[in-house]
Amino acid sequence: MSDIVLGLGASHSTLMNTHWDEVDHLPEAHRFRDGLAAARDALAAARPDAVVVVGSNHFRGMFLDLMPAVTVGVGEVLGAGEAGTPGGPLPVDTDLARHLVDGMVADGFDPAFSLRLTVDHGITHSLQHLVPDLDVPVVPVVVNMFAPPLPPLARVHRLGATIGRVLREDGVDRRVALVASGGLSHRLPWPKWFAALSDDDRFLVEAWLNGRTSWSEYEVRRRQIIRAAEPDINSEFDARFLRMLEVGDVSPVLAMTDDELEREAGNGAHELRSWLAVHAALTGPDGLPHATTAAYAAVGPWLTGMGVSIMTPAGTTPTTSTTGTLEAAR
Repeated sequence: MSDIVLGLGASHSTLMNTHWDEVDHLPEAHRFRDGLAAARDALAAARPDAVVVVGSNHFRGMFLDLMPAVTVGVGEVLGAGEAGTPGGPLPVDTDLARHLVDGMVADGFDPAFSLRLTVDHGITHSLQHLVPDLDVPVVPVVVNMFAPPLPPLARVHRLGATIGRVLREDGVDRRVALVASGGLSHRLPWPKWFAALSDDDRFLVEAWLNGRTSWSEYEVRRRQIIRAAEPDINSEFDARFLRMLEVGDVSPVLAMTDDELEREAGNGAHELRSWLAVHAALTGPDGLPHATTAAYAAVGPWLTGMGVSIMTPAGTTPTTSTTGTLEAAR
């Protein structure tokens, strides 16, 4: 059986790649980057044989012409390469990916699978900064978090529990880490596809529908729309959520409707589905995982409450080197 050795939660922002000079003077930006470094070191110390990444799609790999609730890359996986994120082929653990799909189906889920999947920074930003050498095979699990109707929060949490069970019962001696990419609170200037009220709204919906073979043609204006947005970050909500992970009880978020979550923490907070799934996957027969907040910073120029959480399964503790890195990150 495989061992789940570590779980990470990490926010993402491509502006970290493209406009670092605009935030280099901000302690909060450095605080988040240091937290990513702590998580990267923890992942290296865990020595995984494979990394399962649960993340979102930002309409560069999947579009409104077909939007599955959950998609697993089981063959060729390509990074879209937008905004300095990894582009081209990514290493994939195909056997593990197929096993996860079979296990999801056996547990009553209906995942899509792809033999040629393009993933954007919802997956690749975390790989870029947490697995920088990309020398570990990955399995991308892409969850629809921006094109309603979304898979319910509680259902994604149950999906994470299934992922954890399937890994522990796979009969293979493999060390697996899980990464949750996205969140925390933020509000993107993105309309619901069925309620495009302004010219910018209609442009975005057109891009999301027609961009499968030409998304780069829409990128300049897309970027302008995002850069013009005002930050809407709820640090109090973010602190509560990170504390929920630390004590192991995420039920207050699971009880929220999508409308309630969006009102309190913005439409970008739907990406917390990744964190809920990974936390559930690490909750096993020995109990709840131990979660440590490696960093939190409300970074206005990135529009986002940026958090990093390091989760270890029950019965294990961080290595000495990891613990030292966490202290330095604080």
